[in-house]
Amino acid sequence: MEERDRRHAAAGHKVPAAGEILLEVDGLVQQFGGLRAVDNVSFSVRRGEIFSIIGPNGGGKTTLFNCITGVQRPKRGRVLFDGRSIVGLRPHVIVSRGIGRTFQGIRLFKNMAVFENVMVGLYPRHRTMTWQAMLHTPGERKDELRTLQESRRWLSFVGLESMAGQLASQLSYADQRRVEIARALAAHPHLVLFDEPAAGMNPTEKLELVGIIRKIRDLGITVVLIEHDMSLVMRVSGRIAVLDHGILIALGKPAEIQNDPAVIEAYLGREDDDMGRLTAQEA
Repeated sequence: MEERDRRHAAAGHKVPAAGEILLEVDGLVQQFGGLRAVDNVSFSVRRGEIFSIIGPNGGGKTTLFNCITGVQRPKRGRVLFDGRSIVGLRPHVIVSRGIGRTFQGIRLFKNMAVFENVMVGLYPRHRTMTWQAMLHTPGERKDELRTLQESRRWLSFVGLESMAGQLASQLSYADQRRVEIARALAAHPHLVLFDEPAAGMNPTEKLELVGIIRKIRDLGITVVLIEHDMSLVMRVSGRIAVLDHGILIALGKPAEIQNDPAVIEAYLGREDDDMGRLTAQEA
């Protein structure tokens, strides 16, 4: 076992065998009135890979994440995580099964310290009973100290240990994104879903984010991300899925996606310049 695997196992993670299917989406449909936001989408994600979902705005990407994580219940289709259906489960149950997530809009407790925000991600694994917390028993104090130490470890992992005591509102937008990543990791997921993690970041911050995503993968955690920055997507992804108007129009390696006629057509005429960035990237 490699040293990183030993550290990961010691932190409470079981290092998965690479290449096995961890997440399977099969015939997923989500509809709002007459609009199909997700239209019969099927794909699978292998353990240990970095899998990106791209597409023009309004393509159904965030709705897809919402269906996977229990925020919304799909109208039809299956979502299997580690071979078990998770459709219909509440979001906190899905977190306990091993799926973490960040959102497109930052969702931090702005008037709480950075380390306290990360501690929130640890509470699903908190061993202390309610009565112990109320009485502030030795067991509760020990558990609280362990939780504090682990929150600081995850902040160190994303490069924010020195900011642990600051209020979340005092951090830059990019650093708040990192806090959200640390909080998602604190729940010890086997799979993390990142919704536009590079939004609002400058080029240097995006490069640092690439390093963080790769470090997460190196821990044995599978990563699925929605992202509009094509340079980042092409740099970090093993495979890419493309959604357009809720339909999966392409799935493959970065080089295949760059040259896919359906992908090129989907981006033509858009107000943003994603297509230009897509075709300009090297695999």
